[in-house]
Amino acid sequence: MNSPDYQPTLATSWPAPFDDDGWWFEIKWDGYRVIVSTAEGEIRARSRRGLDLLEPFPELGRLQLPAGVVLDGEVVAFDEEGRPSFSLLQRRTGFGGRGTGAQVGVNLVVFDVLFNRKPVIAQPYEQRRALLDVLGLESPILVPEPTPGAGTSLYEAVRARGMEGIVGKRLGSPYQPGRRSSDWRKVSIRHTLLAVVGGYLPGAGGRSATFGSVLVGLYKPDGLHWIAAVGSGFDDSTLKLFSEALAQLERPTNPFVNEVVAPGHPVWVEPGIVVRVEYKEWTVDDHLRAPVYKGVERVDPETVTWAEEGPS
Repeated sequence: MNSPDYQPTLATSWPAPFDDDGWWFEIKWDGYRVIVSTAEGEIRARSRRGLDLLEPFPELGRLQLPAGVVLDGEVVAFDEEGRPSFSLLQRRTGFGGRGTGAQVGVNLVVFDVLFNRKPVIAQPYEQRRALLDVLGLESPILVPEPTPGAGTSLYEAVRARGMEGIVGKRLGSPYQPGRRSSDWRKVSIRHTLLAVVGGYLPGAGGRSATFGSVLVGLYKPDGLHWIAAVGSGFDDSTLKLFSEALAQLERPTNPFVNEVVAPGHPVWVEPGIVVRVEYKEWTVDDHLRAPVYKGVERVDPETVTWAEEGPS
């Protein structure tokens, strides 16, 4: 039995936590979003943008899953205190998707079912969630319980543990593949986005052999728009690997279509690397405040757009 190829529903950013009996709330997981399906005895695992995640995470292909299902979830690595850690995932995938050989275990956190021998995306959220509970999924698959109504208390608990945020899901709502749905609301504690590297600033002092910061942007219809110079968050190993990759991508012309407001003399590169960036907020002139590098993503740069990643 062949199952459809679905794109995940995306959540709409929401400014603050709220309580509402018409909503259930879940933890916002800090990992790789994945659509997992089983058909003809084989497991497929695709990222939000369609990349094969069985290559970096082959253990997904060995999971014990029912036949004829499509599940929405996240590949997550947990630290010693039980918190999701994207940096641990980076030890598995390495810079630019090249594995480092680090022995980091992962779990598949599943929070929705889209197909169970027939499409179920039109069913209300709470019915899909009940179906998920009876599929018999076992470790290393996790099916966390949602919190009915009490978004504020879950948000405070998540914030106390230093986690990423929460997602509210409206009761009665269908699954909307490939759409950013107002029926799903994400309330972030740590804001993150994907951005494309288009250049770098040479380093000084202890970074004279590598770089000081990378210049990142998002695509609009008219081209790549610069949004930040990201210099924090790199360890010594990443600085070396990143420098080697940047050197291979250097170009003579500026790939950004807007003004790059950064000190010094930038070195331009082909926009071939996508990074995850944590930041405090967007400024009034559409730049990131206090950006921090969190890792490299396995994503086609041209899909990293202002519409998807920019300020709401």
